[in-house]
Order: sequence, then structure tokens, then C-alpha cells
Amino acid sequence: MDISYRIAVRYFFSRNKRSFISLIARIAMAGVAVGTMAMVVVLSVFNGMEDLNRKIFQTFDSDVRIVPAEGKRFKMTPALMHELKAVKGVKLVTKVIEDNALARYGSQQTIIRLKGVDSTFEQQKQLDTAIIEGSVKLVGENGSPYAIIAEGIRNALSISLEDIFTPLELLYPRTGTKTLNLTSPEAFNQLNLRPGGVFSIESRYDDYIIAPLKQVESLMGYNGELTALEIYIAPGYTEKDVSEEIGAKLGKTFVVKDRDSLNADLLRAIKLEKLFVAVTLSLIILVAAINIFFSLSMLAIEKKKDVAMLFAMGATQALVRRIFLAEGAIVAFSGAIAGLLGGVVICWLQMRYGLVSMGMTTSLVDAYPVKLIWEDILYTGVIVVMITMVVSYVPARRAAEAGALLRM
Repeated sequence: MDISYRIAVRYFFSRNKRSFISLIARIAMAGVAVGTMAMVVVLSVFNGMEDLNRKIFQTFDSDVRIVPAEGKRFKMTPALMHELKAVKGVKLVTKVIEDNALARYGSQQTIIRLKGVDSTFEQQKQLDTAIIEGSVKLVGENGSPYAIIAEGIRNALSISLEDIFTPLELLYPRTGTKTLNLTSPEAFNQLNLRPGGVFSIESRYDDYIIAPLKQVESLMGYNGELTALEIYIAPGYTEKDVSEEIGAKLGKTFVVKDRDSLNADLLRAIKLEKLFVAVTLSLIILVAAINIFFSLSMLAIEKKKDVAMLFAMGATQALVRRIFLAEGAIVAFSGAIAGLLGGVVICWLQMRYGLVSMGMTTSLVDAYPVKLIWEDILYTGVIVVMITMVVSYVPARRAAEAGALLRM
């Protein structure tokens, strides 16, 4: 062990003779520990929120989505389908027609987001975990079409899956008409479906109705055109890599986005909030670390004779400076290690037992989501070390300079 650390350790444990200096050091240690623990916990909560949102997106959104660069429709060709299936990692390609429509059930009606999908949709088994009633069934045994509706639509229209006599009516404005008379039945194309399943994810998907592509195409008069293609990738491939390869093949005619890009605004907001919280907690740790400054300043005053003795024995200013820097490091590292361990234990308990609940019966999860990322723990430790070394430098330098003056 370096002599500066040996002396610093001796000062640290022998300082109990001066109860006031010892109290300040312990307050500094506790402040650093609490600030470090708070940073680990809060950053882990933000990680958990980000992970939860990604799981929500994964329940409904595709791995990769392709839309036309101009307009809202495009013609699907066999060559385009062959080109997509030739990309490594592409497992399923789902044809999609999506637009707003009017839904009517009995005497009630509401605006909905209608999504028509082909037969590959049921192979995805993506929505299975979100089904709360019924099943993911778009075509019955007798060939009759079914609709999968969001819970928000069911509540808005008071839909009952057991009622086989009342159809779910979907209406879409007819194309080619110069004027739209909302009171005329001739102004809308109409499609009757039977609700076959209800899914619940979260409020942003509460206005969706999923129906067979052929019926939706007929309702909207798309004549073989689509609004999007949804790609589902095979295990072992990343969404980003597959989307980049598809984008390179399709060129500027289409816009290709992976799931994170589709929800970039929300994920960016979470990351910004996490950044601002980290900066705020760093300032709190800085305030707690100021106690180290006072503790070292008072220790330097108390140890003037010892410092003079060290100089008389041939010590240099650099050695004395390192002694007090090591003293500050001992206090800081003790608090940081205690805070990091405490934060990790709290996060583990939350992940294991869900100690802190969301407090809402309608929430997607019972307890606050938490996810430990070792990079955040490392970042927190580095921030604490940097802050404490900065606040320790000034009293360490002053102690060395004062000792040098005493030697003169």
C-alpha cells in the first residue's frame, strides 16, 4: 500500500478523537451513499419504464414496417414480395390496409382505426397475450369473417361477443363522389362483421379494430393496393439490421422503420427524462460531497503539526496532497459502495417482490417496473468519484501549501 494511503487510513480511523470532525465525515459519507443509492434506483426505474414500453409495442407493432414514401397507398407486386422474402431474417410478411372508419353497433357509433390484415397475422401469435375475451380469429370455420376489437371500442359501443344477432357495422366513405352526404346511406360502403375477440394493451391502441384484409379492401375500394407491409423477423436477427437491409434494397420509394423508430418520440422522451434526472441527482451528490470539503479542511487544520513533521522528515507537497486526497477518497468510496449496494438490493427486491405498487387498478403492471443495467451503475460510480475528487482537491492542496510554509 502506498504510504499516502497508509497515513490517510490512520487519519480516518484515529479521527474519532475529534467528534465534530468525525460527525461531518460521517454526514458526508451518508450523503454520498443516499445520493448514489437514489441515482441507481431512479435510473433503474427509467430503464424499467423503457423496457415496459418496448414490451407493449411488441404486443401490437411489427418488427419492421414498410410504408410508401409518397401518398398512403402502393401497389403490391409479386416481385416486391419475392424481394422482401429474399432478405435474411424475414420470417413473415403481412399485407396491411389501415385507415379511419366509422363503427356502429346497435344504436351507438364511434370513429375507429380499422386495420385489415391477411392470413399471416394469425401465424404471428403476437396478440395472443393481449386477448382478454374470445380468440385471435379472423375467419370462422364456415368462412364467415370476424373482427378483433380493442377493449376501448367494446366499452364505447357496448359490444357483447355472445350476441350473435347484432352485427358490428363498419362504414367507409365511397370514393369518387364529389360531395359527401352524411345522412344518405349511399354515401358509405358498409361491412358487417361479428366480433370474435377483445384485446387490451393500453390507451393508444383502444380505438383499433382488426379485420380480414379481403373484406377491408372491398370496404375501402383499394383494388389490390395496400397502405403498409409488416415484417416479422426470425430469431437470431435484429430489427435494425433487417430494416437497414430492406431499406437498402427498396431505395427511396419506401420508408422502412423498425419498432424503435416507429415509437422514437416516446423512447426519446424517456431517455431525455432519464438524462435530466441523472444530472439533477449528480448535483445532489455534489451538495452532499461538499461536506467532504469541510471535513478535510478541518482535518488539515487539526493535523498542521503532523504535516510539518512530515515535511521535516523529507515529505514533498505532492505526498501531503495525496494523503488528503486519499482521505477524501476513503470517505467517498465508502459512501459510494454502500449506496451502490443499497441501490442494487432495493432494485432486486422490487423486481422480485414488487414492494412499491403502481397504485392503480387499471395499470398494465402491479408494481413499478425496474431494470438494472450495469452501465448505469458504472456511470453512477464514476460520477461520484469525479465529484468527490474535485471537492477534495482544494483542501488537499491548501494543506500541502500550509505545511510547506510551516517548514519555512
